[in-house]
Amino acid sequence: MFKASLLPAMALALLASCAGAPQEQSLVIKTDVPERPAGQEDMVAFAAEPIDTVRVGIVGLGMRGPGAVERMANIPTAKVVALCDIDSSRVAKSQAILAKNGAAPAKEFWGSDTAYIEMVKDPDIDLIYVVTDWKHHVPVSLAAMENGKHVACEVPAAHSMEDIWALINTSERTRKHMMMLENCCYDDFELTALNMAQQGLFGEVLHAEGSYIHNLAEYWPYYWDNWRMKFNEEHAGDIYATHGVGPAAQLLDLHRGDMLTTLVAMDTKSVSGPDFVEKTTGKRPEPWKNGDHTMTILKTANGKTLNIQHNVVTPRPYSRMYQITGTKGFANKYMKSGIVLDTEVIASEVPDHENLSSHSFLPEEQYQALMEKYKHPILKEIGEKAKQVGGHGGMDFVMDYRLIYCLNHGLPLDIDVYDMAEWCCLAPLGELSIENGSAPVEVPDFTRGASNKVKGYRHAYADKAE
Repeated sequence: MFKASLLPAMALALLASCAGAPQEQSLVIKTDVPERPAGQEDMVAFAAEPIDTVRVGIVGLGMRGPGAVERMANIPTAKVVALCDIDSSRVAKSQAILAKNGAAPAKEFWGSDTAYIEMVKDPDIDLIYVVTDWKHHVPVSLAAMENGKHVACEVPAAHSMEDIWALINTSERTRKHMMMLENCCYDDFELTALNMAQQGLFGEVLHAEGSYIHNLAEYWPYYWDNWRMKFNEEHAGDIYATHGVGPAAQLLDLHRGDMLTTLVAMDTKSVSGPDFVEKTTGKRPEPWKNGDHTMTILKTANGKTLNIQHNVVTPRPYSRMYQITGTKGFANKYMKSGIVLDTEVIASEVPDHENLSSHSFLPEEQYQALMEKYKHPILKEIGEKAKQVGGHGGMDFVMDYRLIYCLNHGLPLDIDVYDMAEWCCLAPLGELSIENGSAPVEVPDFTRGASNKVKGYRHAYADKAE
């Protein structure tokens, strides 16, 4: 982790106190922000040359990889040309998926956790799709960009500030896309609520919430080499923040007119994680860093706030806690999906509104009518096929479809390298906050001065700008 300037900040705070000056900014912990190398430009709104048929190499064919093979085989303008995994049997199973879909066999790379090194050198690949365990996300992504390939990487793409900056610098220098595959940005509710917000239904959005609340007790045995449990043992903070923060960040136009400035994180003590390991192995791990429940509060330059939570070890219903709070309305997905609107908005948007109020959710019939009225254009275009192909109810397919569509048409991707940085930084910066008594930590401007270059988050289209 980058060295935090905590002691200088505390010293400045003491001096400010003696001088009677405000202390708020002096108490914020800061991390090093590397200067952009000479001749290197930002990647905000970057668009690469169009690729008629995107040739895809997929690395990692365990839990998530076969689904990616299936989805790519159902996109006519994409072609899976290479498969890579430690285990040759997984490669064979993915070849069978291609054959089932009438696709030609792909080149094979397997036998070690460095087999991808030869794969990324292949000149017949345009895009490397990374579906490995977390610790291989960064080395595979860096190697791919260094060898002239665009990258799409599963979440989270990075867990340290050093790795985040390395991905940014490599993407900027090589002029290759680094997209993080955050599928929750493509869920029906999240996309439609985003469209509602962009059309002003909620007024000015002031606050958003998100989380990853998912008891993984039945899944722990299936993670190769127990890698995911190890992350919880070795790291404090929200190590899996992107499902919650990704859709919220798009709502708040981060690095598209606004930017994160500060975060504060705190967690409960560690109970359930160590208990599970002791129960299944007979040995209690010491020390154990991640608390059972983690909360991260963030603020933006324009005075907006976010609340992001993480809990994968206690018995709770699955929740991404998705909420939008605006000056004219409110949207919520968990535990109840619903919309609340200001009385003036109700009067203009909802027929037979006389008995409705802004103190409760709209009745189901009116709620469903609004969801249909404001259905996102992407869902109108591809939603039904997405449900047929599958992948978390179709949102995985929508995500892959949009990735290939933008590469086909030479458009900026929906999720860029700075989104990756802003969403992933909650892990290392949150850990830094927790380790320093939940002190506020500065969130750097990962664009290094380009956060206002684009005004407002929009999906790119070939025939229009939206």
